[in-house]
Amino acid sequence: MAVLSLSRTACLAILAAAVALPALAQDDWPAKPIRLVVPFAAGGTSDVLARALGAQLQTSLKQTVIIDNKAGAGGVIGADSVAKSPADGYTLLLGTIATHAINPALLPKIPYNAAKDFAPVMLLGSISNVLLVGPDQPFKNVKDVVAAAKAKPGSLQFASAGQGTSQHLSGETFKLLAGVEITHVPYKGSAPAIQDVMGGQVPMSFETALVALPQIKAGKVKALAVTSAKRSAVLPEVPTMQEAGIAGFDVASWQALYAPAGTPPAIVNKLNAELAKIIAQPEMKARMDGLGLEYSPNTAEQFAAFQRTEQAKWAKIVKDGNVKVD
Repeated sequence: MAVLSLSRTACLAILAAAVALPALAQDDWPAKPIRLVVPFAAGGTSDVLARALGAQLQTSLKQTVIIDNKAGAGGVIGADSVAKSPADGYTLLLGTIATHAINPALLPKIPYNAAKDFAPVMLLGSISNVLLVGPDQPFKNVKDVVAAAKAKPGSLQFASAGQGTSQHLSGETFKLLAGVEITHVPYKGSAPAIQDVMGGQVPMSFETALVALPQIKAGKVKALAVTSAKRSAVLPEVPTMQEAGIAGFDVASWQALYAPAGTPPAIVNKLNAELAKIIAQPEMKARMDGLGLEYSPNTAEQFAAFQRTEQAKWAKIVKDGNVKVD
């Protein structure tokens, strides 16, 4: 009987130790370098933001943060790699409106489930797009554009940084809410798109405020309206689409941090808290202002609710507008 009793005791001790292991692992996190995946090429807004935050997280967490650019397929490749990574807090994703709201609606066969395969950590910031027209175009305001589009349906074109981007979907939202038919001209990035608007090859485009600002200040393009519900901090003199007469228009590109689904809440909440401290620092706030990103404090739960709203919104826009990609 003594032997049997000892075996039971030993088993209970082993079981207790096994249950305690995850808690110990969370308490020790991070005990090794963290990999932050950016699903886009180096040099863009996501990459610049990831490197700025990563540098500060290294100091805050006292652990190396490695930036890993995994570009391709509009962010799908990088996002999928994180979705399939261990949920231990050592692989993170700098996600965007494209990877977690637009692509799921526009590309039903993507290899990950944006709603189920990730743990939302924090909404890092949002940036408005802006409707631009070339300097020689006759349009003085949004009403002029709508009038021209309705006079000759399909004859007016708009450029974007590519299919499935927030710039593209801003144009599709414009078509839907203004009740007009305009033709989308996708480019391989913002630079060639805005270049052709400046040169008159395409009359107008939707572009991020960050990319558009230098060209607006130089007088190379005219800004008619921003796509967000409120005016942009970097373009305070430019009206919103709603102010310009397009009711219900609210499109803002956003950047966010994700972990794989199943990542312990203690790690998610620690990351959220550390990032909140970092973004509150004057130097980081100035850096984000320079990127045109507007940040409001948010918990992981609040960000998760925001993401659900965004996913539902873009699913409806894609369906109602019959938006397709080649």
